[in-house]
Order: sequence, then C-alpha cells, then structure tokens
Amino acid sequence: MSQLTLDKLESWLWDSANILRGSIDSSDFKNYIFGLLFLKRANDVFDEEVETIMKRDGISREDAEEEPFFKLPAEARWDELKKVTENIGVALDKAFAAIERENTKHLEGVLTTTKFGDKDRLSDEVLQRLLRHFNQHSLANKDLYTPDLLGDAYEYLIKQFADDAGKKGGEFYSPTGVVKTIVQLIKPQPKNKIYDPTFGSGGMLIESAKYVAQLPDGKVGNNINVSLYGQEKNVGTWAIGKMNMILHNFVEADLRKGDTLTNPQHLENDSLMLFDRVIANPPFSQDAWWGLIEANREVQLDKEGKEKKSAPNYTKEVVDKHGRFQYGIPPRGYADLAFLQHMISSLKQDGKLGVVLPHGTLFRSGTEGAIREKILKEDLIEGIVGLPSALFYNTTIPASIWIISKTKPEHLKNKVIVIDASKEYKEGKNQNELTENNINTIVTTYNHFSLKQETVQPVSENFAKLIDVDAIFKNDYNLNISRYIDTSIVVDAVDLKAVQQKIIELEAQERAIDETLKELLSEIGL
Repeated sequence: MSQLTLDKLESWLWDSANILRGSIDSSDFKNYIFGLLFLKRANDVFDEEVETIMKRDGISREDAEEEPFFKLPAEARWDELKKVTENIGVALDKAFAAIERENTKHLEGVLTTTKFGDKDRLSDEVLQRLLRHFNQHSLANKDLYTPDLLGDAYEYLIKQFADDAGKKGGEFYSPTGVVKTIVQLIKPQPKNKIYDPTFGSGGMLIESAKYVAQLPDGKVGNNINVSLYGQEKNVGTWAIGKMNMILHNFVEADLRKGDTLTNPQHLENDSLMLFDRVIANPPFSQDAWWGLIEANREVQLDKEGKEKKSAPNYTKEVVDKHGRFQYGIPPRGYADLAFLQHMISSLKQDGKLGVVLPHGTLFRSGTEGAIREKILKEDLIEGIVGLPSALFYNTTIPASIWIISKTKPEHLKNKVIVIDASKEYKEGKNQNELTENNINTIVTTYNHFSLKQETVQPVSENFAKLIDVDAIFKNDYNLNISRYIDTSIVVDAVDLKAVQQKIIELEAQERAIDETLKELLSEIGL
C-alpha cells in the first residue's frame, strides 16, 4: 500500500460515496462513510501501536494489545470483518457497539447513531464493496503524509457533503474561510478554554486549536495547550463532530448533546461555565427556538373547525433560569440574538467572542432593536465585519461577524470597528469563497484598529472605520454598515477646460501627421 497524499485520500474517500449512490440519500452518505473511515483508522492505528509496543518491550501480541489507551475489541477487528459475507451490516453494528462499550468515556453514543444492519437500505453486496474499497489503503500514522492528513480529509468530505446535500449540509458545515477569519479576529491563546455552543462538525474548535498550536507555548509535548468545549443539538451531527475531534487527536474535547438555548450542558455549581473564547456559527434565524414552550402549545379550532396551534408569546412565556436574556427576549421567529446573549453570558470578563449572524441582526427593529441598543449601551461590541453574499451553503444572504469584548482596551471604549468586506471574495460556481488574501486583508485591517498595528497601506474609509458609539445612537442603534461606510464608487471631478485644451493639442498633432504623410506619399509618386 502506497503512502497517502491529501489528494489521493480525498479522491479515495469520495469514490466511496459513488458506491453508495442509489442505495441511500446523498445527505446520509456522511454518516456511513465517516463510520467506516473511523473504524479503519482505529484498526490501523491500534495495530501500529501494538507493533511498536511489542518491539519496544519484547512482549507477545496478546500482552501488547492490553496496553493502548484506545481499546479495540475482537469483534471490531478489520481482518475479521473483511471475512464476513452475510449480514455484514449486523456485524458492523456489533463492531461499533463493542468499540463504544470498551471506550465509554469518549465514544458512548457516537458510533451507534448510524445503523448498517438495515438490508432494505444497504445490501450485503454494497457493504462488501465498501469494505473492499476501504481496504485499499492503510490509515496508520506511518502511512499518512502528515499526522493531521486524515482530519483535513475529513473536513474536505464534510464540505463535499454540504455541497451534495444542499441546504441540509449547510447546517453542519461552516466555510473554512469564515472560520479562519473569526479565529484570527478573536486570537485564542495558550491555556484558553474555548467554547462553541453550536459546534456542528467541530471545525471552529479545531481551527482555534490549530491557531494556538502556532504560538509560543502553544504545545505541551504533542498536545495543543487548550481545552475545547462544545454542544450540539443534532445527535447525528454531534457524533460526526466527536469523530472529527478524535481523528484530529482532540480526544479530551468536552462535547455535549442537547439544545444549548433551552438546556445548556456546560455548568459549574448549576451556573453557566465561563470561557476565555467563545466562537460559533448558529443556525441563521432559527424559528420556534424555545422548545420548552413549543412542545406544549395548545391546539385550538379555527372558524372552519380546523385544528391550529396557538402562537406563544415569547416575551411573557420564556423564562430562563440562567438569566441569559438580560437584554431582552428575542422574537419567536429569530433566535440569533438568543444565541448571542447565551454566548455573552458564557464569556469571562477578560474574554472575547466571535459569532456569525445574518445581516438582519444589524438593523432589524422591534425587540431585536431594543436588545441591540442595550448591548451597545454596555459597550460590548468591539467590531462588526460585513461579509460577502453567497458564502454559506444554506443561504445566499450576506452575513456579519460580531466581535464582543467585555473589557475593551482604552482606545476602543465607546467605539466600534466597522469593516465592509462585502467585496472581499473569490467568485465560485455555487458559493463564493474567502481566500487567504481576503482573510489577511480583513484581519490586518481589524488589527490596525484593535491593536493599533500600522498597515502597509493606509486603511481606506470606504473599507473600514472606527465609529463612535454616539454616532450609532443618533442612528437609532442601527448597525447597518452602509450607514457608516460609503460603498459608492468615487468619481474624480472633470476639469472641462483642461480636457478642451487636450483636444486642441491632439487635433494639432493629427494635422501635423496628415501633412507628413502627404509629403511621404508625394515622394513615392502617390
């Protein structure tokens, strides 16, 4: 088996999707491929570690198999599963259940969320082809081009499935460019506790850790010097995120299941746990977001005798025992500022948070306008970055990055950094993309204001400004970027006299050329 490059690995994994086409929905491919990917990787790494222990300690295979941190029971061994020809799905389900049983602390409920044993969906023939396909390459560390190659390919596949699954895929994948931008704006540090309340596939937490790894003291031995925390409502997505973390060697990441708004899981003494950095891309404008009310809505009859559920009054009925909504209860149709307030409540006094929210949160009035006013009056908003449209897989609308800081430096107090990055993108066929150059432009500009770092070129007022909060108050607390940054194209004034003089000079030059041409033609007899 040849050593895997990233391109080869990506191609190999994508080909596995082609084997599944026609058997199951494309939006479900990820669950089956990710499960088999994890199983093959676990087997190859386990065998590699056992071989190392045998050589190092001069002991038998049987004794060496007791040593690894990760336990691989007999019924989950790849060599045995390859031999199965009937009821392959059942054998795989037993293998995953056995791995969970032996590694309860880190994998309980992760691998058994996907069922392989339903023959109406996956025949023995399809599963046998999949197992043969996954047997083509070794996923042991020594056979990977880089130790993190598999995790990178994992993220590539998540992106591909987001493309393939359309709107559904966008729920669990945040474009890499957006993730990198936010991470570089909030700048996580060694020893930080980093939290994502809607962690999806884990990309924001992983990118945060990668950022820290490049800093002085960012690593302790082979481990990155951060603690990662997250919560995810969708159980299938939570399982993918857990596997993604483990494949990136973040085994100790504290990832919980459940609805963050109605049932936050990260608590200390029944109070919200506080974090150094909070980062998220919550679902845009989630409807009916307070499940405790929605589950108990009364059914009434309309004038025609048809059943309809009553619409709850969120302002009166939402009661949060954690006191997160101190700035107001967001409307039932828009959970955006509910997520933002949860994140603010989870942030340490000297911490910083970055979140992607739909553009409407900058200017919508009513309850959201009142919440925005209170957050501005508390001087929590450090920066707003307007992003290009069509960056996300589940919507074409533009979004914005909010940077929140509870303790601003003196030069930023009662001011907000506003950046219009709507034109910073590379156009794509289906989605636009933030390139490294685009990210660098945004981050360098932000640093110019936040860290007083001088940029190579002066910051254009058509791209970014430091806005006094008083100016925002005068605009009724509206943060719409176009109110503060003129995005129109500036046309230089035309000097009509100078233009007229230039025309006269050109006409004179034309007459001289004509005379010269006549003389030349005359000399040759024409």
